[in-house]
Amino acid sequence: MLVRFFDTLREYRVPVTLRELLDLHAAMGEHLAFGSVDDFYMLSRAVMVKDEKYYDRFDRAFEFYFKGLESIDPDWFSKAIPEEWLRKQLEKNLSPEELDALQKMGSLEKLLDEFRKRMEEQHKRHQGGNKMVGTGGTSPYGGHGANPEGIRLTGESRNKRAVKVWEKREYRNLDDSAELGVRNIKLALRRLRKFARTGRAEELDLDDTIRSTARNAGLLDIRMRPEEENRVKVLLFFDVGGSMDPYVRTCEELFSAARTEFKHMEYFYFHNFIYEYVWKDNRRRWDEKTATWDLLHKYASDYRVIIIGDAAMSPYEINSVGGSVEHWNDEPGAVWVQRIVETFDKVAWLNPEPQRGWDMTTSTVWTKQLVDHHMYPLTIKGLEDAMRYLSR
Repeated sequence: MLVRFFDTLREYRVPVTLRELLDLHAAMGEHLAFGSVDDFYMLSRAVMVKDEKYYDRFDRAFEFYFKGLESIDPDWFSKAIPEEWLRKQLEKNLSPEELDALQKMGSLEKLLDEFRKRMEEQHKRHQGGNKMVGTGGTSPYGGHGANPEGIRLTGESRNKRAVKVWEKREYRNLDDSAELGVRNIKLALRRLRKFARTGRAEELDLDDTIRSTARNAGLLDIRMRPEEENRVKVLLFFDVGGSMDPYVRTCEELFSAARTEFKHMEYFYFHNFIYEYVWKDNRRRWDEKTATWDLLHKYASDYRVIIIGDAAMSPYEINSVGGSVEHWNDEPGAVWVQRIVETFDKVAWLNPEPQRGWDMTTSTVWTKQLVDHHMYPLTIKGLEDAMRYLSR
């Protein structure tokens, strides 16, 4: 059984090896999970999955192998049922006697087979019925109704009778290219770390304590050491306003995560492209500016520079004097970005726009060239790749 389960995980691109399979076999031999699918799920996930971003793939593989969801393709499901069919307009409430009178399908396979047949036959919304996919009825398929068993496709559970619940998993955003969140961003940012021990000796040095105690004829000799902290220094530049408005929340999450992960961090704002000045406070941007020249001379070259922007603008804003949409710039934006690249050891650009469209926008192509092609999508995978480059 474990070998077939192992093969299923590999098919779902969970990076498992024979080492994990042997560890799981040993854990089962110690009866760490026995007679409970839930216990086996927790044990196998802990043993087989080494990175949280693969939790979603593991769960889909687990569902496929143990619960029979292979009989319906999730992609087919999402395309086959219009949202209109599942809109809540009324709820069905039956008495216990009426519920007992309803017939069950008898098995999960029968339930899924009938579901497939309903989808082939149905061409419009149904409400209050007892057969088709709909709402507010006694059909086994839909929501806001009543049935002794069925597949709930929408809404919250009311009677705890559904044998399948087809809804988004709470861990879905842990996959590589999925939506961001502060917690997931922190996991990605942790790839950019260089530790050093600084400050007072406040942490127990277990290895040195053991050695010192042994040298002291067994008399306990506790040894302390300074605590490790991340010594990476980061300089962030955020594009704000205009085409970046849809990504405000994403940038807020990135900013929040970065502040907790990096002790040595500075940040500034710009609009569309970096010119001769940036600012710290958007509310006072016209009164309190910071000269870009000052930043180039103030911060050491070992600062890791991360620029966050969609790079979507008129090409004139990059390569022309006076090209800025907000002020007259005496030098092209490309000159200033080139100076940043030449001053600091590592510069990466994070782009929230989908990567598939980058080559169709002239300004994005030029910007990518200016940062030596170190432009990464603002996804978990993109963040990990950017942090890997910046940490070299």
